[in-house]
Amino acid sequence: VPAALLGSALLRRPAALGAAAARCAPARDSHGPPRQRHGSSKAASLHWTGERAVSVLLLGLLPAAYLCPGPAVDYSLAAALTLHGHWGLGQVITDYVHGDVPIKVANTGLYILSALTFAGLCHFNYHDVGICKAVAMLWSL
Repeated sequence: VPAALLGSALLRRPAALGAAAARCAPARDSHGPPRQRHGSSKAASLHWTGERAVSVLLLGLLPAAYLCPGPAVDYSLAAALTLHGHWGLGQVITDYVHGDVPIKVANTGLYILSALTFAGLCHFNYHDVGICKAVAMLWSL
């Protein structure tokens, strides 16, 4: 039956049903807008712009690693890859970890993981062949 044929009174929700639905509704609307992790929309916009800049930087670093491998590219890759991974895992935490204490624990673990990742990549660049030559060696197998 087309909605135009029904009266507008039939399409309205009765007041008693509306009040009952409001009482039974969950306290947190999972379909609502996401919570802001940053202090303002300008900070969130700058964060988003930074994420895009790092992604574009990585697209430029990959050919640079092949064409002119060296310490500058190795350390740039270490920083960009670590930051890219940190932000990506931060979004996973935002999406899937709930509750104040679990979020704090997960974020602390993420910072520790990111610091260890960056330190490990820098150690590998300084004391071993570096990221560029390591990837080239893997490709030559």
